[in-house]
Amino acid sequence: MSTLTPDDLTYADVPKESRFEARTPEDALVGVVGYQRRGGALVITHTEVEDAAAGHGVGSSLARFALDQARAEGVPVVPLCPFVREYVERHAEYADLVQEPPHRED
Repeated sequence: MSTLTPDDLTYADVPKESRFEARTPEDALVGVVGYQRRGGALVITHTEVEDAAAGHGVGSSLARFALDQARAEGVPVVPLCPFVREYVERHAEYADLVQEPPHRED
């Protein structure tokens, strides 16, 4: 992975797996952003990047891809995943997509 950059990867929404994926040109899966579709929103639950790809911008590229997909679909995002939440905090252009999760009264 040391010579690959995020631009070398292919990004896709895989609805049957409820995730966005990043794959190498050899079709190796190197990262995922998991989600659920609830109440008309895209609830982002977690981000995982293979150890060999860590530190190469894969997670950030996947977060951007997921957020761009949500914008294209016109759906709000609930970033439960800390990585994606921090990404949005660093990239204010996505702040308008964020919908806070409902607070539960127990």
